[in-house]
Amino acid sequence: MRLTAFTDISLRIVMRLAVADGEEQPTTRSVAEVLAVPYTHAAKAVARLSEMGLVDTRRGRGGGLRLTEAGRRASVGAIVRALEGDGDVAGCEDAVPCPLRAACRLRGALARAREAFYASLDPITVDDLVAEPTGPMLIDLLPPRVSAGGPSGTTPGGASGTEAGVVPGTTPGGASGTEADVVPGTPFEGSSEATPGVSSATV
Repeated sequence: MRLTAFTDISLRIVMRLAVADGEEQPTTRSVAEVLAVPYTHAAKAVARLSEMGLVDTRRGRGGGLRLTEAGRRASVGAIVRALEGDGDVAGCEDAVPCPLRAACRLRGALARAREAFYASLDPITVDDLVAEPTGPMLIDLLPPRVSAGGPSGTTPGGASGTEAGVVPGTTPGGASGTEADVVPGTPFEGSSEATPGVSSATV
């Protein structure tokens, strides 16, 4: 079973936030950079994680992202269920639905397999995911270098973010990354529209 890109990015984000110390409150943009994911996708994932009560977002100077205590204790299986939704593993109800869907033994077998996959993740918490060796690696992550020959932190043309008219930590329109953190967006393709609650592994 393959997770959607939305779920994958969301899990990476909570893992990165789980290793942030008490003083660090990274922005969505900085997290997207170190995890090598598109900023727009990361912003939508952050908005969803905030709705689920896993991530706190703060606007303005000194703002950023923080994993909540509930997020730290959350069951990975519960997070994945919430983000993936309860749709069929196969395309039983696609635009052209399968003619076997009303009495298909495969459909039921795949549903049980999906639940077994989720159940195997239920005992694992977000904190568990960042135990060694993963946690230290997440702490040491640096943004990828620009491939056009410029040093890290420059645009392909060689100008720094401020020289290009983009203040670090802000969107091109001037809003800070944290201001974008709390603007829910429509989940990109592959994400679930539902927003069920997420239980912790201790529940």
